[in-house]
Amino acid sequence: MTTPRDTPASRRVRANGDGTVYQRKDSRWEAAGYVLAPGNTRKRVRVYGTTRKEALAKLTEKIAASNLGLPVPSAQGSVTAYLTYWLENVAVHHLRENTHTRYTAVVYRYLIPGLGKKKLTRLTAKDVRTWLNQLRATCQCCTRRLDARRDQPRCCTVGQCCRKLLSPLTLTYIHSVLKSALEHAVREEEIPRNVARNVRTGTPRPRRFEPLTAHEARQLLTTAEGHRLHALFELALHTGLRKGELLGLRWEDLDLDRGTAAVRRTLQRTSTGGLTTLPTKTRASERRIALPARCRQSLKHHHEEQQRDRHMAGTEWQHNGYVFTTPQGRPIDPTNLTRAFATLLRKAGLRRIRFHDVRHSTATLLLEQGVELVVIKELLGHAHIGVTATVYAHVRLRLQRDAIDILGHALHNPAETADQPDDGDYPPPCAASVR
Repeated sequence: MTTPRDTPASRRVRANGDGTVYQRKDSRWEAAGYVLAPGNTRKRVRVYGTTRKEALAKLTEKIAASNLGLPVPSAQGSVTAYLTYWLENVAVHHLRENTHTRYTAVVYRYLIPGLGKKKLTRLTAKDVRTWLNQLRATCQCCTRRLDARRDQPRCCTVGQCCRKLLSPLTLTYIHSVLKSALEHAVREEEIPRNVARNVRTGTPRPRRFEPLTAHEARQLLTTAEGHRLHALFELALHTGLRKGELLGLRWEDLDLDRGTAAVRRTLQRTSTGGLTTLPTKTRASERRIALPARCRQSLKHHHEEQQRDRHMAGTEWQHNGYVFTTPQGRPIDPTNLTRAFATLLRKAGLRRIRFHDVRHSTATLLLEQGVELVVIKELLGHAHIGVTATVYAHVRLRLQRDAIDILGHALHNPAETADQPDDGDYPPPCAASVR
């Protein structure tokens, strides 16, 4: 009488639910079993190996993952096919048009050429890391043949590589687009996990900006007096509103008697819709801010000037309700505002900065005046206070240095504090005004 121990390994009866394993005619081993599939259904899968142990190990791994609630991947196509599907059917409904345009450029310029031929289900963290390392060291002028499009080639085409490499910030952005696409594939149960999340690209250094000093800000406002957009530049410096938020303001959003403004929308130019009014950047960006007295007076004067422009334009006036418009009542293109700002900087004799640096200037000047970080966060409309703290970390370091200098001055001049009673009623040295 034979016992199960005496039965050959290939003919043993496996327990219910463990699947089956047998040797094929081509001498390979095949294992088959039922695992969890998308839609809370079960699907029979087959795996192969050169030995019984190898095939059984593969099947055991799939069954173990199934028992943990991870469905078997259902995607059979390439990364190219999935990224195309994601852009056309998913991202287009969840992203702003300009953001979707940038994502599309990243997908077709970097992701598809680098990873497009791989199967989505077989994409590994090692593949992503290897591709990013290659992308980091590749000259984009050579790869995209940028020099060949010039009238007079001067670098890559003539054999002198210019080493036009991608910046760490661009690499991080490319990596984030891939993570977003694969994250949706996980949600749709196309793949079991997002392999791009296991790859670290490092934290890029924040982009340097040169905010205006208090003296430069006063010089800019003095030069802007008499400019038809003087109220806009003054409002930008006093409140730190974004360019699109300024251009998207309507008179109905302002309460000049109470001195408040409601930020509800932003004005942007898109490739399909032209100048378009969109919701604010984030939910936190939709906010109500206080208007200083100087801005209230400027806005009242600007309203009178706009009424005169409307009277002179006559039937050509296009009433849209915007606070800042062209002489014909049309909304102002953000690019034209950038040009006007650059002209104003030259006229004032100031260095060239971005318009967005005016926003940074507002936050920097507020921090230097000792305003609490949470107040600046609410004024700027940041979603999290960590964003405010990170962007303006250099300012906080300077304030710490000033506070330490004040303390050091007090410690090295005991005569100045000897006559003061130490009863706890005096504020600490760091509470002194900042220079």
